[in-house]
Order: sequence, then structure tokens, then C-alpha cells
Amino acid sequence: MLEQAIKDQVNNVFSALKSNYTFQIKVADKHPNKNELTSLLKDVAACSNKVDTQSEEGDALSFTILKNGQDSGVTFKAVPTGHEFTTLLLAVLNLDGIGKNLPDEIFSARIKNIEQKVEIKSYISLSCTNCPDVVQALNIMAFLNPNITHEIIDGAINQQEVDQLNIQAVPTVMANGEVLHIGRSSMGELLSKLETLLGTDTKALTSIKKEYDVVVVGGGPAGVSAAVYSARKGFSTAIVAEKIGGQVTETVSIENMISVPQTTGAELSANLMKHLNDYPIDILENRLVEKTEVLDGHKHVSTSLGETLVTPALIIATGASWRKLGVPGETEYIGSGVAFCTHCDGPFYKDKKVVVVGGGNSGLEAAIDLSSIAAEVTVLEFMDTLKGDQVLQDKLAEKGNVNIITNAQTMSVIGDGKKVNGLAYKDRVSEEEIQLNVDGVFVQIGLQANSKVFTEVVETNRIGEIEIDAHCRTNHAGIYAAGDVSIVPYKQIVIAMGEGSKAALSAFEDTIKGQLLAN
Repeated sequence: MLEQAIKDQVNNVFSALKSNYTFQIKVADKHPNKNELTSLLKDVAACSNKVDTQSEEGDALSFTILKNGQDSGVTFKAVPTGHEFTTLLLAVLNLDGIGKNLPDEIFSARIKNIEQKVEIKSYISLSCTNCPDVVQALNIMAFLNPNITHEIIDGAINQQEVDQLNIQAVPTVMANGEVLHIGRSSMGELLSKLETLLGTDTKALTSIKKEYDVVVVGGGPAGVSAAVYSARKGFSTAIVAEKIGGQVTETVSIENMISVPQTTGAELSANLMKHLNDYPIDILENRLVEKTEVLDGHKHVSTSLGETLVTPALIIATGASWRKLGVPGETEYIGSGVAFCTHCDGPFYKDKKVVVVGGGNSGLEAAIDLSSIAAEVTVLEFMDTLKGDQVLQDKLAEKGNVNIITNAQTMSVIGDGKKVNGLAYKDRVSEEEIQLNVDGVFVQIGLQANSKVFTEVVETNRIGEIEIDAHCRTNHAGIYAAGDVSIVPYKQIVIAMGEGSKAALSAFEDTIKGQLLAN
């Protein structure tokens, strides 16, 4: 099943395994995916003498990973191909204590402190680009804490179970029978939600203070660039982020990185992490910054894990996130008809009617993707013309099942209490309110700066972008901003990288001149 080139790669990554692992397969003899699963797992096992398979008759299709004969707490009710093949390999590596996605000691302590039994189920799609991050994070929690078990459930194979639970978006995470989370997430957010659900508070475990020359907040291209340049200048440096890669991880294809004709968000994120690891940088993932204050010129950064990081130089590179419509029904139906990622949730709308709100590049790309899945796609644009590139407009015009409506102001998302069945918009010319009968709403109206937690220490413009000068300096000495969170025009990866390096160089210059603690 696996090509020889892939087998060679698996053999290489498994070469350092210390423990023995077994894929314990339980599958019904007549299950249509039986041969696919057993062939895949046997091929993977053949790549290392530390891995084998065991098979027995089951009611459906699943396999559990055993470490030295002991249940790891992780079960796949899926054939982990596509985006989840990496998840399978990482599961083995993480069980062996290998893998750069493993959390640091402070975060691990939070996971290990959960004392209640928790059964987690993740409903995923093999085409979902956001699912692997969520699944891999939850796997690690199960590996670190025997009170936690995790089932990975492919909705395509377990359709009846998905229908019974009315799941319309992936990943959907259930904990002890309750919905814990829907959509893209980080290990930090998932753990916080789990602690809230269980009534567990472990911040006291990680209440520590650390000092650095430079603290960078944000793990995207701007943040990584700033951290690398800071470390190269000899600064003691920490980078704080939910996940290295940031918004880039959601990008399927990148074709405008000069000198790199084509790459993916996942590949670029991996390369960003690799570059960080070349330097003595403290990588503090799975955290959010909850508070920032300035005391005697020093910047005190408080994280969601209870840490306080103290520094004379703070570089803010928190990027931007998907903007929401802010209309009635939107929040209520996220995961039940309202979505933001066509690659993840598009397959749920096969032969159904959907609407895409937004006529910029992201909206047109979403409509093009959905046109090959849905029966009918309607694009709503607030202005009188589409804003997306002409090449995308031309491609969209070739699609026979796409309708475009301009001068359309979205008023509300309509549903029956369980799922979306309509959307209301106002014609901005006639003032008439019109209702569309649709099964799904994909919101694609751009990004908003992630600056809220910093607004008490730096100035922002009307739309929340941090005001900076040509050197990435904010209005406060020793605080810099870079990339999409700032007013810098053209939100592009290459620009963000340049801005991050510029911010670090400005911090170095201000250090030499003794200007970091000026106010």
C-alpha cells in the first residue's frame, strides 16, 4: 500500500525507537475498509523491528496502539491515510518520548494534574487540514495522563454515529459525552476547556517568573523571524505562541514565497520550527498572553499557564484571525452549519446548497472549492463589485452552479435549533430583505488583528492594528509590532518575515542606545 519512498522515510523516523509497539486491530471480517487498514498498518510495522500488528475479529473497525504490551489510551476508528498518516507516525514517536510537538515541562504538569477519568472522542475527516493538530494534541494528553483516553473517529467510516450526533463540522471533540470543542484549536485551548469542564484549576502549578532580553509573542512568520534575529544578536530570547506557524498552518498552498515556487502551510510551519531549534530560543507553545503591563520600563507578560515573563524588549507578532459577521445566529450555529474552512467542512455539504459570505480572494477561492462539492453555491458581496483577483473571478465564472450577488448585507443566520437552514440578507440598493434557503454558511470576510490584549500599552488604529513607525517601534519604548497585527500594508508572508527581522534589529539598536526603558 505504501510506496517505497514513503517506507524509506518511515524506516528513518522509526530508527531511534526504544520501546516495542503493537497495532492491535479489531475489525469485522466483512468491513469494506478491512483490507485497506490491515495493509496500511502491516506496511508501517514492516518499517521497524520495534513495531508489529495483531488482528482479531471485531464489530466494526478500529485499532489501538500498545506500548510494550500496555494500552496507550489512544484508539483509531479510522484508516489513518491522508492528513492523518502523520498523526499515526507521531503517535508512535510521541509514545517513545520523541517529537518536536511534545509540550514543555510546565505544560506537561498541567496535563498530568487532571485526576478525573475523561473519555475524549474526536470526529474527523481525512481531508481536514485542521484535524491533525487537534488529534495530535489530544493524543499527547492521553499519553501523558492515564486518566485520559482518546478515540479518533473518521466520520466517513462511522457515518451512522456522526448522523446520530448531528455533527456537521470537523474536528468535533466530545469529552465524557459533551461537546468540548469544534474546529481548529491548539493544545493550550483544548486543555483549558477540559480543565473548565472538569472544574480543574492548575495554574498554581506553573506560577513562575522568568526574565529574558527579548520576548516575542506570536509564532507565525513575523514572530519566528523576530526570534531568530534576536537570538543571532546574542539576546536571551523566548517566543510565546499557541502554535508555531500561526495562521500559516491553515494555508493549503503557498506559491508566492520568493525562491520557493510552491510549498504548503504545514511544510512552512515545520521549517519555521526547525529554524527556531537551530538557536537557543525558549519555545513556549500552547499558551496565550492574557495580560501585559509595564513596570519601571520592564514589560511583564502573563501567559495562560500562569507564567510571568519579564523583559525590556517586547515584540508583538500575534498576526490576525478570521473575522466574524457578528449577526444573529452566527455564533449559535458554528459547527452546525456555520463554517470558516472549506477544506475541513466542505465535504459535509455534498449535493447541498451553501452560501459564501465575502467576495475577496478567500471568498472566491472558497466558492471555487465548494462548487465541486455542493449542488449550488451563492456568493454574497457587500460592495457593488467583487474584490477578488480577476483570475479568480474568471475561474468562478466558468462554474455553472455558482451565483454571485453583490450589494448584499448579511442580516442573520437562520436555523431550526439544531442546524442552519437559511440566511437573510438585505439588498443595499432596494433595501429589500431576502431569505436564502441554504444548508451551510461559509464566512470569508477577511482577518482582524489579534491586538486586544495589548491595547492598554500600545496605540491601535480604528480597526485594531497596532500603530508603528518605519522601524516597527510602537508609541511605547521597548515595545515593537511586526506583521499582520500592525498597520503595515499588504498582509503577506514575505512582508511579515521582513517586518519581524526589522523589529528585532530595532530592538538591538535601541539596546545599544539605552532606549528600551525610556518610558
